[in-house]
Amino acid sequence: MTELTAYQAVNQYFADAAHTIDLDEELFAVLTTPYREIAVQVPVRLDDGELIVVRGYRVQHNGARGPYKGGIRYHPTANLDEVRALASLMTWKTALVDVPFGGAKGGVEVDPTGMSEGELQRLTRRFTTSIKHVLGVYRDIPAPDVNTNPKVMAWMMDAYSAVNGYSPAVVTGKPLDLGGAPGREAATGRGCVYVLDAHCTHHGRYLKSQNVAIQGFGNVGSWVARELHARGVPVVAVSDVGGALVQPAGLDVPALVAHVGSGGSITTAGGGDVITNEELLELDCDVLVPAALGEVITEANAARVRAGVVLEAANYPVTPSADKILLDAGITVIPDILANAGGVTGSYFEWSQNIQQFTWKEERFNSELLDRMQGAYRFTQAFAEEHGVPLRQAAYAIGITRVATAVRLRGYV
Repeated sequence: MTELTAYQAVNQYFADAAHTIDLDEELFAVLTTPYREIAVQVPVRLDDGELIVVRGYRVQHNGARGPYKGGIRYHPTANLDEVRALASLMTWKTALVDVPFGGAKGGVEVDPTGMSEGELQRLTRRFTTSIKHVLGVYRDIPAPDVNTNPKVMAWMMDAYSAVNGYSPAVVTGKPLDLGGAPGREAATGRGCVYVLDAHCTHHGRYLKSQNVAIQGFGNVGSWVARELHARGVPVVAVSDVGGALVQPAGLDVPALVAHVGSGGSITTAGGGDVITNEELLELDCDVLVPAALGEVITEANAARVRAGVVLEAANYPVTPSADKILLDAGITVIPDILANAGGVTGSYFEWSQNIQQFTWKEERFNSELLDRMQGAYRFTQAFAEEHGVPLRQAAYAIGITRVATAVRLRGYV
């Protein structure tokens, strides 16, 4: 069987959920096609004098519930199809956790590894300048994603502000000294753990009794590991692009964070056995957390997944054909639009603070995040049980219902 493209797959998940709620056929085209797609040329002068020209994209999927919201990624696979898919996911994600945003995504089709800070800054400023006319505090608000970070957001904000005046609320995920919110950096990973905790509680299991394997140790994966370790939950495996480290008794997460932070690789950290990323996905564990890139669990390897729960910390890590295999095997998948929605929820908190020019303490940020994430889980779980559908179908159905309501109220159809 040929796997669907990322955008086709997301629309397949949409169609399954739309059938559950008997969505009006007139709304299918409105809700499955982006409102606006921008593809731009991004020429960048490298430090050695060479000029490279890469492609940049911003897809605004749906803005019925508020300003477009979604991250910017720098990656060789960040093509238009992938960005479309991710923009669509953001639409359903923001609606599911009930924050007043629509869905968007951006990407630059480039490999940033090995690029100097100056090259990355020139890339960011040129891309921002090329799409600035569709950005805005109440129009479209980017955030960090794969291979971007608070520093990149600072450059984006500055490039936009140079034309429009100081505008900290035009991006989220900024450095604290430029209006970033205490708690935002950890929000995606921490939110994943909040959802997992709610899932364990609902099913009568203690979170501390679960052993967890995490694929990916970037911002999201590392914060999932840190939050679990702080709660006494054994993290038995983690990985980065070079490979994975496994220790059945539980890894020393603070030591790993320090090692990676100093430029080391997971595979050279010690304290466990080195395995491949593919082997990590097939470990016998209670919870598997794909927290790297999309499409890592496919029809080819899904039957070898032995975890009881797959917590989708990454966007679109499980393809539709793999999703069916996992469902038939009795493996619960907590979908990306629920599991990793802590990031956009935290972005909403940051954006709100920027608009009000008032900063919360981190304790309030985390308390509000806990309430939003666990509330969204409970609502999704209740819908799934009432309608006899998996959590993914329930999550999409809730998001679609809310967006469809906004579309009708605003007179789009």
